[in-house]
Amino acid sequence: MPRRLGDLEDAVMTRVWEWNRPVTVREVLEDLQKERSIAYTTVMTVLDNLHQKGWVRREAEGRAYRYEAVSTRAAYSAALMNEAWSASDNPAAALVAFFGMMSQEQRQALRDAVRMVQVDDRPEAEQEQATAREGAGEQAREEQPQAADEAPAGEGDEPGAEAGGKGR
Repeated sequence: MPRRLGDLEDAVMTRVWEWNRPVTVREVLEDLQKERSIAYTTVMTVLDNLHQKGWVRREAEGRAYRYEAVSTRAAYSAALMNEAWSASDNPAAALVAFFGMMSQEQRQALRDAVRMVQVDDRPEAEQEQATAREGAGEQAREEQPQAADEAPAGEGDEPGAEAGGKGR
């Protein structure tokens, strides 16, 4: 499980994630210098450490490297949430408390995500059957309901047979 990024690591990775392309130490340095005083060698060391930890890959370009994120910020956030949840002695209670902290927008995003996971988890054939059943269900709702004393069609009777009688 990943450990939480330090403040400077997070500031560097934020740029790498947001720019979504290979970046140089110089590019990151110039953007960081808008917020704080920082040396080129500090940024170079942070990016090298992030490479050693597996957060970024690098490719040589002349005498320098270009760095690119190995995964997304969303994957990093998910791993941190999973680590925190796994550390709980009562995961269900931890989830309930977490959900209680969420805004209405976050709860809606969670509902949307759960729907996507539920659809993605079903095998393709099962998804097709469910779609067919949903279509058949809509069609059945449009037809008139069957009387309670009538036997459902297709339960052992031959076509055209009357209840209790013989077929043709």
